[in-house]
Amino acid sequence: MCAERLSFARLLHVAVWLVVPAPALAAAANFEVHPAIVKLAGNFEQAQLVVTELAQPDSSSTVDAQARRADLTAQAEFSSSNTKVVTIDQRGRLLARGNGATTVRVSVPNRGSAATVEVEVTGFTAQPAVNFSERVSPILSKAGCNAAACHASQHGKGGFKLSVFGYDPDEDYLAIVRDRQGRRANLVDPARSLVLLKPTLSIPHGGNRRLAVGSVDYEIIKAWLASGAPRPAAATDPKVISINVFPARRIAGEGASQQLRAEATYADGRKRDVTAWAKFDSMDEGVVLVTPEGRLRTVGRGQGVVMVRFEGQAQLCQVVVPFAEHVKLAGWKNNNFIDELASAKFRELGIEPSPLCDDSTFLRRAFLDAIGTTPSLEEIKAFLASSDPDKRTKLVDRLLGLTGDPAQDIYNNEYSSYWSIKWADLIRSSSATIGEQGMWAMHNWIKESLRVNKPFDQFVRELVTARGSIYRNGPANYFRIASKPDELAEATSQLFLGVRLTCAKCHHHPFEKYGQDDYYGFAAYFSRVGTKTSQEFGIFGREQIILVKSSGDVRHPKSGKTMAPKPLDGDPTAEAVDPRVPLAEWLTSKQNEYFAKNLVNRYVAYLLGRGLVEPVDDLRATNPASNSALLDALAKDIVANDFNVKRLMRTIMTSRLYQLDSQPTESNAADSRFYSHYLVKRLAAEPLLDAIAMVTGVPTKFKNMPLGTRAIELPDAEYQDYFLATFGKPRRASVCECERVPDENLSQALHTLNGDTLAAKIADSKGRIAGMMKRKLPADEAVRELYLVTLARQPSDKELATCQALLKKSPSEQVFYEDLLWSLINSKQFLFIH
Repeated sequence: MCAERLSFARLLHVAVWLVVPAPALAAAANFEVHPAIVKLAGNFEQAQLVVTELAQPDSSSTVDAQARRADLTAQAEFSSSNTKVVTIDQRGRLLARGNGATTVRVSVPNRGSAATVEVEVTGFTAQPAVNFSERVSPILSKAGCNAAACHASQHGKGGFKLSVFGYDPDEDYLAIVRDRQGRRANLVDPARSLVLLKPTLSIPHGGNRRLAVGSVDYEIIKAWLASGAPRPAAATDPKVISINVFPARRIAGEGASQQLRAEATYADGRKRDVTAWAKFDSMDEGVVLVTPEGRLRTVGRGQGVVMVRFEGQAQLCQVVVPFAEHVKLAGWKNNNFIDELASAKFRELGIEPSPLCDDSTFLRRAFLDAIGTTPSLEEIKAFLASSDPDKRTKLVDRLLGLTGDPAQDIYNNEYSSYWSIKWADLIRSSSATIGEQGMWAMHNWIKESLRVNKPFDQFVRELVTARGSIYRNGPANYFRIASKPDELAEATSQLFLGVRLTCAKCHHHPFEKYGQDDYYGFAAYFSRVGTKTSQEFGIFGREQIILVKSSGDVRHPKSGKTMAPKPLDGDPTAEAVDPRVPLAEWLTSKQNEYFAKNLVNRYVAYLLGRGLVEPVDDLRATNPASNSALLDALAKDIVANDFNVKRLMRTIMTSRLYQLDSQPTESNAADSRFYSHYLVKRLAAEPLLDAIAMVTGVPTKFKNMPLGTRAIELPDAEYQDYFLATFGKPRRASVCECERVPDENLSQALHTLNGDTLAAKIADSKGRIAGMMKRKLPADEAVRELYLVTLARQPSDKELATCQALLKKSPSEQVFYEDLLWSLINSKQFLFIH
């Protein structure tokens, strides 16, 4: 009985417990603060807190989950438990006020309980010693004082000149402290210094307000002046070696915001929050904007970056604003790793790619891209009639000479001729520079290297280390095209690394990590290259010889120091009889990612119409690839395949990405960077002239060249051909890809519409039209032939009906066919690779 009562009592207790509400429990904070612990060292130190929502558990990937986390910094409320140690404003910016430890409370409305951040301040003194390089110079950069449009212009402003972006702190110090009889820096009464009065508009200043009286930056400069304005000391001043940006990547919708945080790492290993002094710039203002304080806001769809700079170092935050939340990628099939990475980017950006192009489009595209030649009538008919599911891949193999069957690998001459143009353009092989014999020697070496598919690293090593007769050893002419160490350094780095060093010749590169030490250290590799005239008579007369001298050096223009040969981002190399040998080894090393990335990026641009990095010869941290994962994978692949360029081309051309239709869809019409549709390219001058010659059946005669020589076979830039000049054949004066301008212009349109070249070839008595008339082809068959040879496709029923109607109105069949051929050649389908 007692047991029954006890059980009943227990049941009653449980029932009461179930209906009586329990004491309310505080909800945990569903956000986090970065960083959770802050250490500030010294007066005026600041640190930025970033408040972020927790990752959603249902996110598809950890990387995306981190990038998609919403920023809550603007909504957060901050308070310091001890304002004598640290204060914090509503931006989440901490400021050191005194030595000690305290906590900062962070709360976000409707986001659970508050979070705390531990803060410690050390090194705070009553009379702080302020380092010019570490503290003052960044303020001048942040305020824009040392920008090229202000006091860093060629002659400065108002008699006050600073170095560009503060690359020369010593000169800047002298300009502030020693010039103007001490008026710029008043050490007795710092507040009366022009360097404070002008930017605060306490007295008139043409550059408007750059500082606020009483601000942290104002007080830093004032404290520096009060401490005697100590000058910079290059040997002991702290040097920034890198910066880190948080977050490095953000995926959000339009109208989203994100507070950025920048942290600098110094050579001694010290890390310091520099958000307050870093420069923030949007590189894609159609996608993202950013404030001077580092708060970005998305304003459009696509992919953009914010560049963050501090003391010669730069880093990026990538911002992705998807066009749509979900895409199907209907019918998509991965042919290789290119497609895998491209489709991942499509999904990330919410872009639906175009469908595959048809066979005739692919055929013409592949011929022109691979060998710069249009397919023959027989090749067109055979390809279009084939039902082989692998015919596209097999075509690529035949064009590149990769079938292993000599009977099929018949386009090697066209391949080597066409790509010789590209590399001769970039290397700048021209009789105007190196003479006719030198030009031929260089041309023959390039063409033979391409014919045998010489590994590209070997190609570059032979070029960079060449010596001997300029007539018997073609690549030796590289050192006649450019003979000075600085010119050779600039050309070599841009050609084979995609690194533009020109800015670093005079000052630190504004968007890159390279400065004068890097520039002249790299130039020192070429300091011993010399020339002499052979005492023996060669085949073409007295020959010039490229040799390596026993001595030679490059001096730093500012310090006068003799520079040891040093690779970019590396240590000086050991002494060598020919310094170019260790340069070539480093340059073409499989560990040199710039070499591989530069190569694959160029070929992506050649084949897909745009580089993953643009401009294609400007690879740097602040110019990121549109698809970094794809660039990395292509670079890794070409290294694994020993820099086999034909294999690289095959990988690109057999991908689904390369075979997409050029017609954009509603989903991808705004895309011009991610290859969601094939990017249309204008035919270059030489292939275009050859295509006209082929379809008209009339070869072009070039001066001093046998009849039948094609434009893609011309070795020199110095051919007085009006057509080639009009359509942009470069003079080979620059290593920049931009010398061959791809844009069409009015002169070109007028030349194809009314020019003598086209009119003469169409009406030639030995041309295609005359031959068709002799063969007495039926009208429909003649029309189909003209469509096939020009556009690599059959006419549509509508086009055929239109031609039949026009033929009846024409004074003669010949006139009609000539007019039709003229129309087809002037069509965009003929003038462009699509």
